[in-house]
Amino acid sequence: MINAIATRGKLIFLLSTIFLNSCSTVTTTEYEATARTTYTWQVEYFVNQSNDNLTRYETFASTSLVNRNGIKPENAVTGPDDKGLWWAALPPRPTVDEIDQRRKSDQKPGSPQLIKSVDYQLSYTAGTTVQTLPANYQVYRQVVKAYPQKAALQLTLGVNDKTVEKAQLSSD
Repeated sequence: MINAIATRGKLIFLLSTIFLNSCSTVTTTEYEATARTTYTWQVEYFVNQSNDNLTRYETFASTSLVNRNGIKPENAVTGPDDKGLWWAALPPRPTVDEIDQRRKSDQKPGSPQLIKSVDYQLSYTAGTTVQTLPANYQVYRQVVKAYPQKAALQLTLGVNDKTVEKAQLSSD
């Protein structure tokens, strides 16, 4: 039992050391946050409605719009929504013929569903290098607030510096 506790403690220490060593912070005054909003029509095809393993999804028409720093994009049709994002026009709904063309003989199509998705990224300059990394909604919103004043931001990068996990006003 003591060995198990000691081993668990070593594992927790090792994991927290790895986490702390693989994340870093960067302070920058040159940045741009984007949020790509996308509408996509999707249809679920299934053999047996009670068995999820026998379903597949097909995507049909899609439209996207890139939001930059919270400023209304030129081609925005709706918005801002509850998260301050702008959206493109809806893509055309798939027709019955289009849905049937993708149906396999043993499958039945469901009703078309409109899927909304958002992809966040942050580009920033560190020294002479420009980095573009995946981000999240909280990072996007912080940049939207800081961008008009070009305020310095302290960015917390994720594991191996592959994502931006947090953005806050720099105290420098």
